[in-house]
Amino acid sequence: MDLVSLERIEAAAKLVGPVVRRTPVVSSRVLSERTGSEVRLKCENLQRTGSFKPRGAYNRIGNLPEADRTRGVVAASAGNHAQGVAWAASSLGIDSTVFMPIGASLPKLAATKAYGATVHQVGHTIDEALTAAMEFAAQTGATLIHPFDHPDIVAGQATVALEILDQFPDVGTVVVPTGGGGLLAGIAVALHHLAPRVRVIGVQAADAAAWPGSLAVGKPVPLDRMATMADGIAVGLPGVVPFAHVTAHSPTIVTVDEDALSRALLLCLERAKLLVEPAGAAAVAALMTCLPADLDLRGPVCAVLSGGNIDPILLTRVVGHGLSAAGRYLALRVTISDRPGSLGTLLSEVGRTGASVLDVVHSRTGAWLEVDEVEVALTLETRGPTHREDVLTALRDADYAVRVQD
Repeated sequence: MDLVSLERIEAAAKLVGPVVRRTPVVSSRVLSERTGSEVRLKCENLQRTGSFKPRGAYNRIGNLPEADRTRGVVAASAGNHAQGVAWAASSLGIDSTVFMPIGASLPKLAATKAYGATVHQVGHTIDEALTAAMEFAAQTGATLIHPFDHPDIVAGQATVALEILDQFPDVGTVVVPTGGGGLLAGIAVALHHLAPRVRVIGVQAADAAAWPGSLAVGKPVPLDRMATMADGIAVGLPGVVPFAHVTAHSPTIVTVDEDALSRALLLCLERAKLLVEPAGAAAVAALMTCLPADLDLRGPVCAVLSGGNIDPILLTRVVGHGLSAAGRYLALRVTISDRPGSLGTLLSEVGRTGASVLDVVHSRTGAWLEVDEVEVALTLETRGPTHREDVLTALRDADYAVRVQD
């Protein structure tokens, strides 16, 4: 396979540059302090449609011959790619059809339609939607726009690296959220041509990490199962085209767990004032939690925030998960005697610890309870891991039977 050349990346930049946003690169003091390196964030969550995807989609569609344009384009996606294709096609005056799973989030579904695509909901997985899209392409002659497995997609995503080098010339390490590999491959190949000194690190969700096993055997290998909140990088099989570029330029791949993803989203929201989806926060999660030896950061660091499209319902859940993971949200169950004043005494004890009570549920049912006992479910706001442990210690020292809820 011929790898994407610098000339092809420069042509992509010329094509997409006038229509996509030149997203900002902003400093992060908290991450700089944690890593001991200067850290800046490349805010692709502020890109058109809320992710980096329009870069590759516009480059791919914009390079189609006129005869192919008249037959339209088709794609399969649960969110960011769908919006990128819909926007790019509409911008170029081309009809687009997008197949989305039945469970796709309502905001992403509505946004894809608003960008001009005809949307069909088919199946319950991306694979089922992709099968339907391929059948549609075969029947109508529409061009299938793959989310990552095409050289034009890789070249389009590579324009992120061109901007980083222009905005942050001293960058020594770039950390990239990684799913199918289009963004990772694009950034790796662009830096190989223009700044080979720069270290590239791809970040995957630990429970949806197809790259480590695939790299180990030298070819894309599908995962048996995936389970992660980071749906934007939940891809069970790396693309053939990205795989060829990644293996040629050897970036490091690391993984992060769900706690790290939710904490990273919360940090972006609180400290950087940036709304980022779980997949988009993967690079931040790696900088927060991975061992220095695994990252081997070289020089100033740029973490790519790849997207900011998150369902408000999921955002509420993830923020709660992040607060709990950061030791600032404590859910517990306490057994007390069923006597007047017992609940008040418990809450007074909690008050003395300085924790804030968010929710109280008082229950007399439960096979584990004695006749004269009740269970109180408490949700508390704490000031961090140390305070969280202080609260638990205080309650146990007061002879309360406490069970922490995960």
